[in-house]
Amino acid sequence: MKTAFITGGTSGFGAAAARRFAKEGWQIVVTGRRTDRLEALVKELGGDKTLALPFDMRDKAAMESALSSLPAKYRDIDALVNNAGLALGTAPAPQAKLDDWTRMIDTNITSLVTITHKLLPTLIKRKGVIVNISSIAGSYPYPGGNVYGGTKAFVKQFSLGLRSDLHGTGVRVTSIEPGMAETEFTLVRTGGNQAASDALYKGVRPLTADDIAEMIYWVAALPQHVNINRLEVMPVNQSSSGFQVFRETSD
Repeated sequence: MKTAFITGGTSGFGAAAARRFAKEGWQIVVTGRRTDRLEALVKELGGDKTLALPFDMRDKAAMESALSSLPAKYRDIDALVNNAGLALGTAPAPQAKLDDWTRMIDTNITSLVTITHKLLPTLIKRKGVIVNISSIAGSYPYPGGNVYGGTKAFVKQFSLGLRSDLHGTGVRVTSIEPGMAETEFTLVRTGGNQAASDALYKGVRPLTADDIAEMIYWVAALPQHVNINRLEVMPVNQSSSGFQVFRETSD
């Protein structure tokens, strides 16, 4: 039986991915900060094949403790899905909160590379797959995207770097880069502003968590000799736009 390790599994892409892998008979290790949601997911998927690790990804000591406590049956990890991440704030750089910036960096970059590094020996041994969740924000800048976009650009490039460094090991690495997807993403970004979230997705028919989960599983289930380097995906109703132009006025 194969095992998938999924970070940020309390909602959105992570929870949907856990359900998708479980549907195919995989064992699941799922992490997150909200213990109640993890427990509900374990109950839903079955406690005999699902393990919850409740901890904050930014807490290195808690991460190490959780990993060291893994029961033997869950230690042979075949797929690492680095999904945990967030965006905070929509203000332009001069008005943005530095604490928001550092929290995004700590969550989207530092914790991702930390857990990847810790699980690499197992993934190499198992000839596994690493799926990193990036974003189109890492390729296409937009006002207010500043540090969030920067962190996702890092994830994209880090994925390509891993591919290079893991050459010959059999480990596959993919960066999945979604566009507009309706999850709790905007609620978190706006501090719980449901109206802002509803307005953003109104009339768009955005991607769903299940859409992305299907892609994550597809990547992981491909034959061992096939690697998808990058997978950029948007809803049909979203596309990239032109450059901004500021026009000065003469006195």
